[in-house]
Amino acid sequence: MLSFLQRPKRDSEANNTKSSSTTLSSFFDDHYYPHAQATKRLAYHDDSVYRTHLREKLGAYPLEELTNSVLDIWVRDQVTAGYKRSTINKHIHLVNRMLNLARRWGHITTYSQNQQNIKKLTEGDYTQRFLSVSEAADLLAACKKHSNPFLFFFVQLLLLTGARKGEAGLMRWRDIDFDSRVWTVPRSKNGRSRRIMLSSAALKVLDATNTQAERLGLDTDPACYVFTNPQTQTAYHSFYASWFVARDEAGLTKLRIHDLRHTYASMLINNGVSLYEVQTLLGHSSIQMTQRYAHLEPNSLHERTEVVGNLISEMPN
Repeated sequence: MLSFLQRPKRDSEANNTKSSSTTLSSFFDDHYYPHAQATKRLAYHDDSVYRTHLREKLGAYPLEELTNSVLDIWVRDQVTAGYKRSTINKHIHLVNRMLNLARRWGHITTYSQNQQNIKKLTEGDYTQRFLSVSEAADLLAACKKHSNPFLFFFVQLLLLTGARKGEAGLMRWRDIDFDSRVWTVPRSKNGRSRRIMLSSAALKVLDATNTQAERLGLDTDPACYVFTNPQTQTAYHSFYASWFVARDEAGLTKLRIHDLRHTYASMLINNGVSLYEVQTLLGHSSIQMTQRYAHLEPNSLHERTEVVGNLISEMPN
């Protein structure tokens, strides 16, 4: 693939406009990333994706020369390289967002049929993984043996609350009301705050986490992160390295951290908690999001028909 630096210079290029002189990398560095840092909670994810998957391949292209053919080849190369389609779709999302903002901010000034948003790849049916009680016990035992000082408590808390890993990773001590047994997430996935109810077991995990932090000489002031990395003295970027080791040790090689949230929901429903209650506990904005767990509900429809049956049968003939 030829880069724009290899193409012969045309006479019309003598008068470079704002849009034609702005490369994707300069737009990312000077405009997009500062905006992401100000508006996104985890902007460093965008920086990592751009640095790893876009800068070398697409960074030198002027924005208006990022046509469908160029972008389709970029997507195809990732498929050929063996990346998961869900991973490629995250990369596509970033490119589409950047180009949309470039148009909005006037860095791309012309409309072209050859520069449309990239279509995401089909990923197949959504799969859910639920841990059994024995599998959860094996996982926790493996986490407890791991050298990471907080992995065991982190995984326990996710299983006991159904929280997202990002919510738990950025939790501060001031977010927890031990008297009311409520954890307030200042900003959840949908951009709003939400409240997470804490069980007695979850409170014990937080107490143990506090004890561990003090043992390691870490501050536990209200503004401090609950899970503070002893090396960086700030929140962990992720627990993935430790998680993969413990997960494999437990024989759960395909388990994802997000599956702990699914497990929390499945254990609730299998023990008689309604979908409406699960929706509230998980912080879903609509019942449609919770419906993915509907198939776990005990099939009590036949029992419900007996309610009317008994009433009718007791009527005098």
